[in-house]
Amino acid sequence: MASSGISQWYSGKNVLITGATGFMGKVLVEKLLRSCPEVNTLFLLVRPKSGQSMTERVRDMMSCKLFDRVREDNPEFEKKLVPISSELMQPGLNLSKQDVETLTSSVHIVFHCAATIRFDEALKHAVQLNVCATQQLLSLAQQMKHLEAFIHISTAYANCNRRHIDELIYPPPVEPRKLIETLQWMDEGIVRDITPRLIGDWPNTYTFTKALAECVVQQESSKLNVGIVRPSIVGASWQEPFPAGKGILRTMRASNEAVADLIPVDVVINLMLAAGWYTAVHRPKTALVYNCTTGGINPFHWGEIEHHVMSSFKRNPLEQAFRRPNANITSNYLLNQYWILVSHKVPALLYDTFLRLCGHKPQMMRIFNRLHKAIGLLEYFSSQDWELRNIRYSFNTLLLVFLWRVFIARSQMARNIWYFVVSLCFKFLSYFRASSTLTQ
Repeated sequence: MASSGISQWYSGKNVLITGATGFMGKVLVEKLLRSCPEVNTLFLLVRPKSGQSMTERVRDMMSCKLFDRVREDNPEFEKKLVPISSELMQPGLNLSKQDVETLTSSVHIVFHCAATIRFDEALKHAVQLNVCATQQLLSLAQQMKHLEAFIHISTAYANCNRRHIDELIYPPPVEPRKLIETLQWMDEGIVRDITPRLIGDWPNTYTFTKALAECVVQQESSKLNVGIVRPSIVGASWQEPFPAGKGILRTMRASNEAVADLIPVDVVINLMLAAGWYTAVHRPKTALVYNCTTGGINPFHWGEIEHHVMSSFKRNPLEQAFRRPNANITSNYLLNQYWILVSHKVPALLYDTFLRLCGHKPQMMRIFNRLHKAIGLLEYFSSQDWELRNIRYSFNTLLLVFLWRVFIARSQMARNIWYFVVSLCFKFLSYFRASSTLTQ
């Protein structure tokens, strides 16, 4: 980042981050503090939770191992962090008048990471968090006097009802504002009953509402410099600030032939920061979409994951792992239940018994129960694959050809090379057409 000039661009900038205490939000905060040390202030929208104030939640987040490198480089880094009490479910995001004035007068870039990622979330709640909150944040962003970029974090599966997913914002299944107005007066029971018909061929309320949120962002793109980042299945960090993992998940049900479109969290964060810089500097006329995936570039299948897990963690042994990493992937339901019992439940029960004997509160069985529920909901994505295409590859290739033809190819030798390549392409196409005709 330093060599690319992105780090310098963030110098002196004030950044607003939603979802800062979540998985990706924490890594984003760490990356900004470490790789952009001259960043001015990070405003973190946080809601009080479980008896903890917003300040206490941020302090707990800062104490984890993730921030060790930042702490070594700058022991006073916490001075750059400004927690702001907010509730995304409330009108006006429940921001105080003073906080609104602070944000609208100082923020340069917004990273909207907050969302409910529960696949089985009730539709009304999912719409409030993923769509209404995005709508309100965009409204706040329009009041920001110095805003240069608004980066919305979506998901590569927002349009999983399509086989091929380009870097486009597709028409929504329903107008977001009309759906919001309708849900406001509907009884929870009625909404629950009609949810399957409303979401149509989307597999869950999460992907459905993320598609609607993209539409909301697009509607405001004429008033703001907007970028949308779509990561696929976000996993543990690859390199920054260190390779991570706990060795807890050891088995899951998946199709061995399906592409495992996993993306390390640090790769997603790097793209987010680059997208923020590009959006601010180049000010695109429409919202640019970035499919942050690996399946179309470096695909591997779920059946290969055991080999990759073992070889990766042999090279980078984990610290404080629950168990030695392993992966048993099967599409067979009964075999998967066997591995869950042997690899998850029995070790969790033994560990919780040990904790009880030591006078501590048991926790592993609770962790595994939550993990199994999440993995069960993930089966839709691990049993099939999509073609997530990057249309800018084609555009950049055509642009390069155009620049070569118009601006570079001034010499006779360059023109000769150009005509040779073009004629070779035509010969190949002619041969291909002739071969196709003969085989018909």
